[in-house]
Amino acid sequence: MTFTPDVVEQIARHMNGDHAEDNVLIVRGLGGVATASAARMSGMDADGMDFEATVNSIAVPVRIPFQRRLTERREVRAEVVRMYRDACAALGLEPRH
Repeated sequence: MTFTPDVVEQIARHMNGDHAEDNVLIVRGLGGVATASAARMSGMDADGMDFEATVNSIAVPVRIPFQRRLTERREVRAEVVRMYRDACAALGLEPRH
């Protein structure tokens, strides 16, 4: 499935507006950027989500692959929740939600 630009923009707006702290945890725990001070979702496709992480005031692109190819928009939420929980586990943190 190809996610249309408007769908990607809606998801990014939600992630960056409502889940900015979760973005940072995902980038730190799953993206190998342990020193990220901020992260914003910059794009996605059926295979993964792209972030722009801030490390020492420098923008660093980070790609987090999904566990499997997504075929429907409704699958995005469950996959992002999984990513968040896996990132918390990797960082030794208790998920807040």
